[in-house]
Order: sequence, then C-alpha cells, then structure tokens
Amino acid sequence: MAETVGMMGQKSPTRHHDMAKVNPLQEQLIKAGLAKKSKAAEVAREQNKTRQAKGPSGPSEIQLEAERVRAEKVERDRALAAEHKAAARIAELRAQARQIIGDRSVPRSGDSEYRFTADGAIRSLLVNEDLRKKLSSGALVIARIDESYALLPRAAAEKVRERDASLIVLDHGQASGSEPAATSSEDDAYYAQFKVPDDLIW
Repeated sequence: MAETVGMMGQKSPTRHHDMAKVNPLQEQLIKAGLAKKSKAAEVAREQNKTRQAKGPSGPSEIQLEAERVRAEKVERDRALAAEHKAAARIAELRAQARQIIGDRSVPRSGDSEYRFTADGAIRSLLVNEDLRKKLSSGALVIARIDESYALLPRAAAEKVRERDASLIVLDHGQASGSEPAATSSEDDAYYAQFKVPDDLIW
C-alpha cells in the first residue's frame, strides 16, 4: 500500500485521476506487465461512463410531475366523456318520449274546456264529455309536446314517464306524494251533507 501511495505521489494530477479509476486487479496486471496502463485507463473510463449513464435509480421530479399532469389529464378526459355520454343519453330519452307522444296521442274533439295547471299558469284544452271522464279517472294523461299539449293513454304515458317525467303535465291516476293524507271516515260523513252540483265544471 505504501508503494502505491509513493507511486501516486510521483504521478501528475491527470494520471492520478486516471489511476484512481483503475481497480486493484488492473493494477496487478499492469505491474505484472500483462496489461498496458493506457488500456486499463480506457477500460476504467468506459466503466465509469456506463455507471453514470444509468443515472439515478428513481424517477426525477420532472418525470414525476409529468406523470401527475398526464394522470390528471386522463381523469379530466374520462370525466368529460362521461358527461357527454350522459347528456347524449338524456337527449336520446327525451327524443324517444317526444316520439311516443307524437305517435300515441289521442285526437281531441269537443267544445268543452278542460282546465289544468302547467308551469304555474292555468291552461285549457277543448274536450268532449267522454275525454273529460277519461282524464278525471286517470285513463288519459296530459303531456307536453313543444308549446302545446296532447292527450295520451295511460300505457303510453308510463313509457313517456320512464324516459322523461317532466313531459307529463297532468295525471289523475298517479298518486302524488304532495297530496294530503286520506281523510278519515268522520270527515267523509261531515262533507257528505254538502252536495256538489252535477253540472259544475271547473
């Protein structure tokens, strides 16, 4: 070891730098005369370059940031695609409901007005006595189509309700959760004394 230090002390700074790269086996081969110093230094430099080329074992901060940005973009794109798909599905269901209303609407006839509320205003349709009874019993339903209203049979109304319930304006056959609870038999007995005229039309 003392010889090596002494030998290194005599070398110039550049050669000392080259010799520092040479491993002990290469030094022994050089001392024995089996290898040249220049060849050993060249091999040591190549080994050093390959070690440096491998770089750090973990990803750099830039790579991590790029991966995070890419993952965020993929997630945003996925969310946007889901929104577009949901909007397209809603538009498709609404178009199907409008088609059902157009195909299955009952022709209106008559000169008696049937009044109902829609969009916070009182609306009216001209109907005959048969249509009025069917509307009151729930056999017919009033549905909105564009700016007008149509009468639908209950089966068609249920198909429309499955696709877009907002198009159903009036349905006496459908139990509403907002209606008051059923009156008791005492209330029925009390109100039975007040007769409603048969010709009363609202």
